[in-house]
Amino acid sequence: MELAIDTSSGTASVALSHRGEALVSLGWRTAQNHTTELLPNLICLLQQAKVELRSIEAIIVARGPGSFNGLRAGVSVAKGFAYTLSIPLLGVSTLEVEAYPFGFTGFPLRPVHKAGREEIATALYRQRDDEWQCLEEANLTTVRALCHRTRQKTLFCGELPADIVSDIEQNLGKQAIISRSDSPFRGSALAMLGWQKLCRGERDDPVTLQPLYLRSPHITKPRAKPPPFVTPSEARETRKWKSQD
Repeated sequence: MELAIDTSSGTASVALSHRGEALVSLGWRTAQNHTTELLPNLICLLQQAKVELRSIEAIIVARGPGSFNGLRAGVSVAKGFAYTLSIPLLGVSTLEVEAYPFGFTGFPLRPVHKAGREEIATALYRQRDDEWQCLEEANLTTVRALCHRTRQKTLFCGELPADIVSDIEQNLGKQAIISRSDSPFRGSALAMLGWQKLCRGERDDPVTLQPLYLRSPHITKPRAKPPPFVTPSEARETRKWKSQD
């Protein structure tokens, strides 16, 4: 049995699967509370399924791109479980997870996530003759630049905001097929992609696996250190010494 963890966006989920087939799952909306909500929901899932943690044989985690705090929480928990239980750890791109359910269409698949600063995160996938292919690795771009380089009918998917959908449709017209899926749950695709990776003999190192950040997280600059406190008498002595010099 495998455990899949996805905390890469505002819709988090955990799922239990067998050989890549999702058996039971739990999803919830979160407002950057992944750190405090993940473990309680994971325990709830295990209890509902009557599965003990030691029965888990692999950990699959969505490694981004996505929410900085969410990815940090999900990847950290996945690494901790994999290391403690000595079981395989498999990190999967969130963009790939978004695209995978549409592989049957045969179209080029363009998952899109809003990345801030008028940028989007995207990649390009396609399924041909039952072979899943990555045609373009995850990258940052703008909607305008993406539309400019799109030359064939393409299916756009992901948690697409209305403004991005509008821009794509205006720029590409009938070349753009927009997924209108109401369900953002990615657990089934994540479980299957992780299982396929495991079957290929691939696995990630719990020590070195890191979330996929396409932009370095914003880190607040430390405040400048205040000047050392000087007593009035010390100040007078300093002025006196300088005048004598």
